[in-house]
Amino acid sequence: MKVFFDNCTSPVFASTLHGFIEHEGHAAAHIRDIAGLPNGRNSKDVEWIDFLRKSNDRWIFVSGDGRILKNAAERAALRSAGLHGFILAPAYQKAPLHQVASVLIWRWPEILQITNLLQPPSMHEVPINKGTKLRSLPI
Repeated sequence: MKVFFDNCTSPVFASTLHGFIEHEGHAAAHIRDIAGLPNGRNSKDVEWIDFLRKSNDRWIFVSGDGRILKNAAERAALRSAGLHGFILAPAYQKAPLHQVASVLIWRWPEILQITNLLQPPSMHEVPINKGTKLRSLPI
């Protein structure tokens, strides 16, 4: 499985998670490092969603912007793409990078379990508190 991090996340999150999951055959990449996107790092949400949909790889994505669920075109693209999405809770905006990266690693088994149990598309909010479960979001 591959994990896509959009522009609303730091590249540090992708490289940190990649280092942790690579030995399991998974990969993580930030939008800036994805070759083949129509407008590179400046690709709009519907463009990278379509890119992931057309890929032969199994992708999930992580975003720091919950507004992706409020735009009708982006919601439709997400539903048709059949992706699992994970939105970082608003509290992440104020947290230091090292804490966010550690929570993503802490949450990886739970994220992986969700992607294996549920049929896509699905969306979940990732709370910053390690004791709180991921929350299902409507798509």
